[in-house]
Amino acid sequence: MEQLLYLEIPASTDVVRDWLKEQFSPLLGTKLKTCDGFRLQVEMDARTVEWTCFVWELQRTTYLKVFRRGAGSHPQEAAWLQDLKRAVQKTFPPVYPQLPVVDLSEGTIFEALAPHYPLTVQYFQEKIPDGEYALNRVYWWEKRWREEVANPGPPRTVILNQPPAELPALTYDLIYCGAALGVIHAAAMARLGYRVAILERGPFSGMNREWNISRQELETLLELGLFSREELETLIFKEYYDGLNKFYDGNVPRYAQGKLLHTPTVLNIALNAEKLLRLCGEKLRACGGDIFDFTEFERIYTWNGGVAVEARHLKTGEPIRLGGRVCIDAMGSTSPIALQLTEGRAFDSVCPVVGAVLSGLGPGVWDVNLGDVLRSHGDISRGRQLIWELFPGEGDELTFYLFYYHAIHPDNPGSLLDLYEDFFAILPEYKRCDPKTLRFKKATFGYIPACLSPTENTRRVGFDRLIALGDAAALQSPLVFTGFGSFVRNLPRLTELLHTALKHNLLTANDLDRIRAYQSNVAVTWLFSRAMMVPTGRVIPPERINAILNTFFDVLVDSDARLVDDFIKDRLGWLEFNKMVLRAAFKNPRLITWALDLVGIKYFVSWLPAYFEFSRYSFIAALLGGWVPDLIRSAQRSLEKTDPRLWYRLLAWSYSLSYGVGRPGRASRTFNLTNPTQAEYI
Repeated sequence: MEQLLYLEIPASTDVVRDWLKEQFSPLLGTKLKTCDGFRLQVEMDARTVEWTCFVWELQRTTYLKVFRRGAGSHPQEAAWLQDLKRAVQKTFPPVYPQLPVVDLSEGTIFEALAPHYPLTVQYFQEKIPDGEYALNRVYWWEKRWREEVANPGPPRTVILNQPPAELPALTYDLIYCGAALGVIHAAAMARLGYRVAILERGPFSGMNREWNISRQELETLLELGLFSREELETLIFKEYYDGLNKFYDGNVPRYAQGKLLHTPTVLNIALNAEKLLRLCGEKLRACGGDIFDFTEFERIYTWNGGVAVEARHLKTGEPIRLGGRVCIDAMGSTSPIALQLTEGRAFDSVCPVVGAVLSGLGPGVWDVNLGDVLRSHGDISRGRQLIWELFPGEGDELTFYLFYYHAIHPDNPGSLLDLYEDFFAILPEYKRCDPKTLRFKKATFGYIPACLSPTENTRRVGFDRLIALGDAAALQSPLVFTGFGSFVRNLPRLTELLHTALKHNLLTANDLDRIRAYQSNVAVTWLFSRAMMVPTGRVIPPERINAILNTFFDVLVDSDARLVDDFIKDRLGWLEFNKMVLRAAFKNPRLITWALDLVGIKYFVSWLPAYFEFSRYSFIAALLGGWVPDLIRSAQRSLEKTDPRLWYRLLAWSYSLSYGVGRPGRASRTFNLTNPTQAEYI
C-alpha cells in the first residue's frame, strides 16, 4: 500500500466520517462504505485499482489518509485526490475558538464555561485547589489578551507625560508594576540601597507557572550576591538526571526522522518559585521597600522631576498614589504600558501555555527524576503544533506544560481555555494515566510573548523615567520560551546599568533604553520559532513542523554536548549557528523550502537584518571582547568622575560584547551587590 494523502481536519471525527460516507462523491469509480470512511474501486485494463480513505481521532483532532492498494496508479488519481482535498477544506475550514461571554452576576465561572469547556470546568471544579479563583484568572487573562490583539488601533492611554495636578511625595527611587520577574530585580536594587515599591495585581508570590533553570544559570544569582549558597539550595525542589527532546515522526519522511536528544543540563533544576519570590520580598522589605498586593495599575505620570503611579486596591477600592524617580514595567504580556509605548504592537508572536503541577502518575509510567524538555506526540492539531514539557518537582510531583508557538492574528489570538480542554483530553495520550486519579496541586498558565528585533534599536524598552523588563520587553528566548532563564542570565547586566543610571541621574529615554536583555544570537533564532507556527487561515501538511524539528534536533544529536547546551540556553555563537544550519540543510534539502513556506518571504526578508546584526556583533565581539571590557573597567574611576554619561555608555557597550552575543562568561568581571562601586573578579 502507498500513502497518497494526509490531512488534518478541524471537525468532529463522527461528523467527518458521516460526510465521507454519505455526502462526498468521488470523481470516478465505485464508492464502498467502510466503518471509518470508504473504499474506491475503478476497473482499468482488466485490473482493479482501489483506494482506501479513512479517518481517526487523536489530540481532539480528526486526521484523514488515503492509500492506494496494490501496484499501479490511475490517470485520474491526482484529480480525484485534489477534488477530495478541496471538498474537505471547503466543508471543514479552519475554525478558531471564540471566548464565551461570562456574566458572573448570573452564576459562577463554572456554570458559564461548562457548555463550552466541560473537561476544563470538571477538573478545575473537582481537582484543582482554589479552582474557581484559578479559572477566573485564566478567563481574565485570555479576555484581556484577546481585547488587546483584536483592537490594534490606538491603545488605552495609561502614560501621561506631564506632572499630576497634585504632586505626590517622591518616596521611592523605583516603582515596579508587576511582581514576578520584577521582584527579583527589585530585591537586587533594594540591596544596593534604593527605596523600592512593588505593585502586584494578585497575591504577592502567587505564580501562574513554575520555573526551571540550569545550575550554571542559577549560579548567576550567587555571583551577583543576591542569595547565599545556603539560600539557593533551599529554593531547589529537585535536580533531574536527564532531559529528553523528541518530536513525533510517525508520519514524516524517513530522511526527516530524528533520534532522541538528551539534554541533562537544560532546565534540570526545579525551583520553588513561590519561595523564591517570598525570599526576594523579605530582602526587599528588610531594605525599607514596600509591597502592595491585590493592587491594579491604572496610569502613570512622568515629568522631568519624577514619576507618579496611580493604582487601586482590588479588595477595598481604595486609590493608591506613589511617587518616585523611575517606574519599571514588569506586568508581563498583558501590560498596558507596553501596548501604549509600542502603539498597540507589543509582540509579534506568543506561546499560549497551560499546565498543572500534579502527582500520582504511578510507577512504570514516568521516572520522577527525568524530564521532557521538548516533546510532541502528534502532528498539527487544529492549526497548532502542540508541544509538551514535563519537569520533576517536589517529591513525586511533576509539572506539565502544553503549549504551541503562535503568530498573533486578530481573528486567532490564541486561546488558553481551548488549550486547557486539550490538556485534560490528551494527557492520557501523552502519558499512560487516568487524569481522574491524579492529585492536582495548582494550575499553571499564561501567554509568553516574543518580538522580532532585527537590530538592537528596533524595539524600545526605555523611555523617560520608564523602562520595561521581562515579558513586557518581549526580548526573551523564542525557543525555550520562558523569560525566567533569559532574565536571570542578564540580571547582572540589567542591575549594574540601572544602578549606574540612577547614580548619575541618567534617566532620559536614550539613557534607559540601553538597559535591555537584547542578545543578537537570540534575535536570529526568532526564525526557528516562526517556522513552528501555522499561519492563520492556512492548511499545511500535518507532519510538516515535526519534520522540520526532527531535522534540526537530529543534527544536535550528532553534535558536541556543549553545542547542544549553548543552542538551547541562547549561547550559540555565529560559527556554530551557521554550521548547524548548513548541516540541517544538507541532511534534508527540502528544509529550506518548507521553512520559507511557513515563514513567508515577507518575514524572511524582515529577519535578514537580524542575521546581519548577529554577524556584526559576533565579529566585533571576537575582535574586542577579550580585552576591551577589561580596559573599560580599568578606566572606571576616572571616567565615572569626569564624564558619567560616557562611562555609562561605554559600560553598556562592553556588556554588548559579552552578554549581547550570549557569552556572559567572556566578561572577566561581574557586578556584585556587596561591592557595587567596583566590579569584582569571578
